[in-house]
Amino acid sequence: MLDTIPAVNAFDVLGDPVRRRILELLADGEQTSGAITEVIRAEFALSQPAVSQHLRVLRESGFASVRAEGARRFYAVDASPLSEVDVWLDRFRGFWNQRLDALGTELARGRRASRTAGDDEADPSERGRT
Repeated sequence: MLDTIPAVNAFDVLGDPVRRRILELLADGEQTSGAITEVIRAEFALSQPAVSQHLRVLRESGFASVRAEGARRFYAVDASPLSEVDVWLDRFRGFWNQRLDALGTELARGRRASRTAGDDEADPSERGRT
């Protein structure tokens, strides 16, 4: 968990596109190591040992958990480190929220202007009819 791993380390883990893709796969639900390896090998042309190394990094950093069922290994996302990264990112959300609010205002103005222009262009013979 991130209690023992600084946020910088978490971003080092998440900074790798292969590990991010593995987490995306796991976000859809628990996956076998074989299924993960198949997708990652196809998308990134990595060897099975290289994929295993990425899975190990995710496991050891707390981003993924693994359970054995016979000879198969099932991986799942561990949300704790992601929640802590989210907390770290929270202090920056104000920058985005202000811009998104401004964008929402501009979009609403554009829709109103569009409706007003549409009303102005309506056929005068249609006005007043019920």
